[in-house]
Amino acid sequence: MELEEYDRIVSALYDAALDSSRWAEALEMFRDLFQANFVTLILRSPDESNLGMMIAVGLEGGDRVTYLPYGHTATPFVNQLPDTVFTVDDLMTEAEWRRMPYYLHWCAPVDVFHVMGADILTAGAGKLRFRLTRSETAPKFNALDRARCEGLLPHLRRALHLHNLFDRSEALGALYSRAMGRLSVGTVVLDESGKVIEQNLIARDLLAANDGLKLVGGRLEASYPSDNRELQLLIRSAFPRHSGAPLTVASAISVSRPSGQVSLGVVVEPVPSHEWAEGKGQPAAVVYIRDATGKSLATISAAKQLFNLTPAETALAMELANGLSLEEAAEVLNIRRNTARAHLRSIFSKTGVRRQTELVRIMLNSVAALSRSN
Repeated sequence: MELEEYDRIVSALYDAALDSSRWAEALEMFRDLFQANFVTLILRSPDESNLGMMIAVGLEGGDRVTYLPYGHTATPFVNQLPDTVFTVDDLMTEAEWRRMPYYLHWCAPVDVFHVMGADILTAGAGKLRFRLTRSETAPKFNALDRARCEGLLPHLRRALHLHNLFDRSEALGALYSRAMGRLSVGTVVLDESGKVIEQNLIARDLLAANDGLKLVGGRLEASYPSDNRELQLLIRSAFPRHSGAPLTVASAISVSRPSGQVSLGVVVEPVPSHEWAEGKGQPAAVVYIRDATGKSLATISAAKQLFNLTPAETALAMELANGLSLEEAAEVLNIRRNTARAHLRSIFSKTGVRRQTELVRIMLNSVAALSRSN
């Protein structure tokens, strides 16, 4: 293999590790290099509970990655040594291969005869099966093909491992962001210049209301000059002045609102930076915003399950948690006050509290808001 071609394939693998949409390009390069009709990567083997999953290039004559369920449990290529290249000829004779039900039912109909592959062992994801195939009229995979595959296999394994790590990190980050939103906490991520680079849905709604906080030229500002001076000082102090400078601890301020509603609570916290990362465009600080007048986002189903309440009791408890009095809640729910009082007595009995303020406290402090809504 020419160094330029080797470099191009390896670069494509690591690009794919960072961007899932680039796997088509990387696997298509393998297909061209090995003159294969199909290149498949079995991501998950089937078990009793669900089908497996595989991605492939070469299907329907296209060069894009196709995601397919994988349900073949009777394949003869199981239990191979990890990270070891093999071919059909290593495992059986041609006559035995032709008699294999797997070959007759699945391979022959799509013109798959010659197979070369490896089971790739990755940390945290188990074995991933990599397969290259050729038609019967094509030449067998030879020693050169095996050597090329062995040379590229470590890079494929590392790219898959990195891809799994990034996927997991992104999934956890999205989960944490949604959890903050369910707790009615707005989050705004700033770069080292103070420019907003990310915000969650709660923050977008609060900033769009232009009531206490707003975006001006892509930067976070407070409505009143005195509050804004304090906010900007807090943000600047969150950025380390030089590499290795100690990070400022999280600081909080109260931001007044022109509407007259209760002030917004704001906390600014620095994001630890990596020594090798250039500061430009990197997350440097997170601003947490809490609207004390915001309604609880606890789901009715979660609250009902946590406290063993009836639907009517749950509805009343939710309205009380949102700051309504018993009379106001009864009016909103279109029930009589005596009915609301009866529901409240039952709620007290089931939750073990004696006062309405205690009920509101346990509702707001419960995990009900973290439960995903239907």
